[in-house]
Amino acid sequence: MNYLYKLILVISILPAVSPAQTLIDQGRYIAQLANCYSCHTDIENEGKPLAGGRAMETQFGIFYPPNITPDKETGIGNWTEHQFAKAVRSGLAPDGSHYYPTFPYSAYKNISDADIKALTAYMFSLKPVKQMNNNHNLSWFVSRWVLPIWKMLNTDQGSNKSDKDRGAYIVDTLGHCNECHTPRNSLGILQMEQKFSGNEDLSAPDISSESLKDWSKEELIDLFSDGALPSGDYVSDHMAEVVEYSTSTWKPADLKAAIRYLQKQKTN
Repeated sequence: MNYLYKLILVISILPAVSPAQTLIDQGRYIAQLANCYSCHTDIENEGKPLAGGRAMETQFGIFYPPNITPDKETGIGNWTEHQFAKAVRSGLAPDGSHYYPTFPYSAYKNISDADIKALTAYMFSLKPVKQMNNNHNLSWFVSRWVLPIWKMLNTDQGSNKSDKDRGAYIVDTLGHCNECHTPRNSLGILQMEQKFSGNEDLSAPDISSESLKDWSKEELIDLFSDGALPSGDYVSDHMAEVVEYSTSTWKPADLKAAIRYLQKQKTN
């Protein structure tokens, strides 16, 4: 009885976790699944987390992801929850302008309401960082006025499967693996009929089920957890960042669900 009394006493004085904090913690995990840190942090130059400034070189020029900390002058501090959700899902800024699709809203359009709510709570809980955004350095023919047309053409990213297949939701939506591992045409539109067959421009390999057929589940777990390859080598460049800041943080059940999904994806 004395032991039980002490246990109740200890539990009673522990700080309660508020619903708001629980939502923030959930949002932190969504941000890890989506790997927000890797793109919105200038890792090479030891930039501040999520303050933008990273140079992303593409066939269309150099893009600089913006500051997404809740700073009111240089970040998203003045945004409403609705504006944040619209930016993530539709690629629309609060002023109505279109974001370039280096921001993978084509995949994020399928994020569930619950996950958007949690992600919003987390992002706005962060410490604001005052850092101005860099202007993109793009080819002359790349203009925002063509983006509405591009969006209409880029319609095939799959439906929201979060209620049916957790692995599909993690890989196709939150993890947006197609953005690197599926080839694009000259307009930068994903060729989903060749899903996961690799992208030479990004040096991203084929990760379809045919390519992964000789991998064991343990080897795939090692890849996503530590970046280890069956050869004894390790992944490098952007995939190394994906592992460090995203896949290595995935819950075991989510990791296994993602692997199951990848192992059954075939290119046409």
